[in-house]
Amino acid sequence: MTVAPPSSTGRELSDPPTDGVSNIRFSNHSDHLLVSSWDKSVRLYDASADVLRGKFMHGGAVLDCCFHDDSSGFTASLDHTVRRLVFNYNKEDILGRHDAPVRCIEYSYITGQVITGSWDKTLKCWDPRGASGQERSLIGTYTQPERVYSMSLVGNRLVVATAGRHVNVYDLRNLSQPEQRRESSLKYQTRCVRCYPNGTGYALSSVEGRVAMEFFDLSEAGQSKKYAFKCHRKTEAGKDIVYPVNAIAFHPIYGTFATGGCDGYVNVWDGDNKKRLYQYPKYPTSIAALSFSRDGRLLAIASSYTYEDGDKPHALDAIFVRSVNEVEVKPKPKVLPNPAV
Repeated sequence: MTVAPPSSTGRELSDPPTDGVSNIRFSNHSDHLLVSSWDKSVRLYDASADVLRGKFMHGGAVLDCCFHDDSSGFTASLDHTVRRLVFNYNKEDILGRHDAPVRCIEYSYITGQVITGSWDKTLKCWDPRGASGQERSLIGTYTQPERVYSMSLVGNRLVVATAGRHVNVYDLRNLSQPEQRRESSLKYQTRCVRCYPNGTGYALSSVEGRVAMEFFDLSEAGQSKKYAFKCHRKTEAGKDIVYPVNAIAFHPIYGTFATGGCDGYVNVWDGDNKKRLYQYPKYPTSIAALSFSRDGRLLAIASSYTYEDGDKPHALDAIFVRSVNEVEVKPKPKVLPNPAV
């Protein structure tokens, strides 16, 4: 495992949010970066050029955001609204509403639909191509066992993690029933779920310094591959200090992944070989969110206190963008022992 030299926290973007960062997402088409925040804003950056291209204010804190294409995106807000933003025209409209804050939002490039997860214990599916008006754009509402905390999409598969350690796996072509109803294999509250880029499973992190690697294949052989590991911990004066793991981001080329914790560290892991590949220098405060660019050349890191220790003095919220070296994210080949002669 390699530790990066001290200068490689990356370049700090100018004009960051003024309150907690809830999510950051790179575009699938460019180095544009969408950032949602508790300061009620959504910011659009050109991450390569460090240019703020747009800023949209909402009626409440913005809890999640995603791109539609390079000219538009969608947001999930504490004020119960689901919004569409059109960047070039600085326009927005309300796609619809939940009965409680909207925590998660995803756009499916396969179905052309927007999926939202809320603390009202429902998923909703929207057609953004429909005429304006909530009734015309809402496709369906699907009850969840608890409040939705995190969601991830790969191909036609949607993974929904809720309070109470529930995990529902859906096929987007039939959202009426989960394909699989699961319970988190971790004992404590789920913080983040992210699907593997190859579509075979998902990684799930908890508030208690652990990540579980799960697989969709329910056969005995498929389930034998799953495991969990400890991370984002330290020992001080003989005591184990454990930090929440807030963020997971998969490298789009190599399938390795980064985790970010309340310890201010970002670690890169090779899940197949069960190894830590890299640790970046400590950031000023908790890592709230992570995102790799579409080609894996850039990693965006939100250093933003997540109030795990209550209200206390903390570093200002910041977004760092660092260039990724292949050595940090490429799996190392297994070295086989030489056979005895």
